[in-house]
Amino acid sequence: MGDMFRNRWWVVVATVLGLIVGAGPINVFAFGVFLKPITAELGVGRGLFSSALTLHATIAAIMCPIFGWMIDRWGVRRVMLPALVFYTLGIAAYSLIRADPFYVTYLIFGFAGLTGTVAGPIPYGTVIVQWFDRERGLALGIGMAGVGLGVALMPPLAAVLIVHFGWRIAYLGIAATVILFAFVPVALFVREPPGFQAQPRRSESRGATLGIPGTGVGEALRSLVFWGLGIAFFLDVIAINGTLTHIVALLTDRGIPLEEATAALSGTGIALLAGRILSGWFLDRFWGPHVAVGFFVIPMVGLALLMSHGRGVVPFLGAICCGLGIGAEIDLMAFFAGRYFGLRNYAKIYGTMFGLFGFGVGIGPMLSGISFDRFHSYTPVFMLYEIMLAITCAIFLRLGPYPFPAERHGTAQASQAA
Repeated sequence: MGDMFRNRWWVVVATVLGLIVGAGPINVFAFGVFLKPITAELGVGRGLFSSALTLHATIAAIMCPIFGWMIDRWGVRRVMLPALVFYTLGIAAYSLIRADPFYVTYLIFGFAGLTGTVAGPIPYGTVIVQWFDRERGLALGIGMAGVGLGVALMPPLAAVLIVHFGWRIAYLGIAATVILFAFVPVALFVREPPGFQAQPRRSESRGATLGIPGTGVGEALRSLVFWGLGIAFFLDVIAINGTLTHIVALLTDRGIPLEEATAALSGTGIALLAGRILSGWFLDRFWGPHVAVGFFVIPMVGLALLMSHGRGVVPFLGAICCGLGIGAEIDLMAFFAGRYFGLRNYAKIYGTMFGLFGFGVGIGPMLSGISFDRFHSYTPVFMLYEIMLAITCAIFLRLGPYPFPAERHGTAQASQAA
């Protein structure tokens, strides 16, 4: 590889491309496009089918700390390349979903949950945090913006494939994009900087001797800051994911054509992208908890707009507001994990925190499905989501100063890699 391709910003490029076809855009947001055609063909309720996504999210959440441990043990690159192959197979397996017996669908979603962690923010966020210090917020914001691009691009792609080939072939087509957008860029560009090689044994003590600053895993798990952050992100993802995974169904229920409803979901992807970059830019300049509160008040406004049953642009604005909020959450989690707990055990700590977050990914869609099946309305669950977001904001305001602020002149690794 030439010197040009050794620049640390290529890691960010690989992150953008990989997250376009990541677990969020495909397993969560494109799920909303597949929801009605699959439930209509299989003859199952939205609540039951959404429960498969809850199982998926539960398994993925359990895998997050395990995956973080694997990264700290063997390194990002050595873990990601084989795992991406299994992730591709997991997406392709969705084409085999069936209702009789329904446990086959649970098994498929469970396998996808086992493999999907590789396509999320944990490995990409870990390697970006290793390479960047002073510009960490911006680098995370740009890299994680790949999720926003994925939300903008994958649902329309899914809709087109469904219309022309049916939903089973659509999943196979989406699986093919993973190889092009994730496996190839990771193989070319993702690697650890000097000084952050995998630590084969006793990573905590080895990390200390290498001079890598950070909190021990046990100490982090005993801290109120860790659990405060974990609970805050858990509640916010229940609320926002629970809304957005049903946004296409909600809009079409109100008489909006599928193409326009899918376009609204794509609009949330653009908003998510903007939320990623803006939150990253703000995190480098302002105190993170204040940035967090600002970005989680916005989806509270979005939920209010959706509950108002307003017509015209009102529901679209509500969806976009939710997109801005979900756009910031991953940046904030990755940033806070580094600033409050350091880099020595970053993947383990971030992976555990992301695991808590992951449990909420599947709970929200199920709650929204149950609300619709029982009340024929999403309003009751949206009111619950408003309360959850208010609690999230209150938690952020209780956080203290960073134990591991940015170095004044950046890290040695960043200087060498610039």
